[in-house]
Amino acid sequence: MIKLSIIKIFRNLSIMMILNTIVVIVVSAFIFEQNFSYKKIENLDEQREIIRSLTSIPRNDIELAKIQFNGKSNMLLVKIEHLKQLYKYDFVGRYIIYSQDEYLKDLDELIKITKEFNEAAKRYYVKSHRHDKLNKKRLQNTFIKINQKLDELYIKNVHYNQKKSQIIAELTTILLLLSLITTFWYRKRLKIIANDILHLSSIQPTKRDHTNKTLEADAIELRMKKKNNESIDPSLIDPVTEVLNHKGLRALYSEKKNMKDGRFICLTVLEIDNFTKANRDYPQELTQAILKKVAFTLTLFEQATDVIARTDYNQFTIIIARATKEQCFKEVEMIRQSISELKFKLPNGEFTNITVSGGFVVKPNNKTLDDTIRQAKEILQVAKERGGNMIAQMSDLTKLEV
Repeated sequence: MIKLSIIKIFRNLSIMMILNTIVVIVVSAFIFEQNFSYKKIENLDEQREIIRSLTSIPRNDIELAKIQFNGKSNMLLVKIEHLKQLYKYDFVGRYIIYSQDEYLKDLDELIKITKEFNEAAKRYYVKSHRHDKLNKKRLQNTFIKINQKLDELYIKNVHYNQKKSQIIAELTTILLLLSLITTFWYRKRLKIIANDILHLSSIQPTKRDHTNKTLEADAIELRMKKKNNESIDPSLIDPVTEVLNHKGLRALYSEKKNMKDGRFICLTVLEIDNFTKANRDYPQELTQAILKKVAFTLTLFEQATDVIARTDYNQFTIIIARATKEQCFKEVEMIRQSISELKFKLPNGEFTNITVSGGFVVKPNNKTLDDTIRQAKEILQVAKERGGNMIAQMSDLTKLEV
């Protein structure tokens, strides 16, 4: 069976999300520019109204006729220029239907006919002999000609809008199908990842014959099963959790303490909450599984200079060295939170969480390891008295004493 790569899945998913965003932007642009097509039709109707009004200007006052003619004729040319501007937003027409040449040619013809109409109207209204039958006939002919051109543009625009709407509908349908296919495709793979993670994080796997389908899950499970302390004396290893025991804590700390120069050495004693009751009420297999899972969670945060040990039947001691005290405490708090998210199945079929309480202390150079552990255990009692599932510090102990 070919194993999937979680990293590759999420990398491809990231690319797909970017592509989907681009698609949404493109479709939105198409819908947005469709509004400009309707504005073209409105523009043609407005031109028709201006032309009609140009044929009915009162002729009894020549100066007033000049003013009205100049305003309306200029407005007519402005409307045509506006049509050209609207075409800049016609993405479908420019890049898919390729109607730009035809459209601009029609507008050039409309400009030419409009100028002829304006000239005929000018001769009829504002020049001498405005009642001349020849000028009136010319105005009527150009009026018919420009209306025919507007009708032609109107019909073309309607057919064009229908064609464009069909293209947008087909494109939207294709994109919707692709989106549905990719959604179900990634949903299936994310479900595989979720099942692998659930298997790795469960105390008692619901499917003992589960086979990991991702490379990363295989690597994690291999690490879980691998003994990290093969090179260490077996007498220093706790046989249940395969981390150090109390003796191993002392030995390894002595080896690593010189590697911690310039850093804050922080020691925390963690105790599994209500473990005594669990040890009494539940099978040994279950309680040992809890110990193993807690120990493994601790090792996930382990660095080269850290020391992790099981120092009592329900207690773990961790010694870490970080640049600041705050960084130490933040990491211990992350460990507590990670453990609190673990769940295991009880014999009655219900699920419950594992929680730990901790006593956190910064180890001074002049204090021995045993004294520091004793102090951490005192602080641990504060966390337990406050309900557990928390990490207490020296300041909490001081407040309690006050």
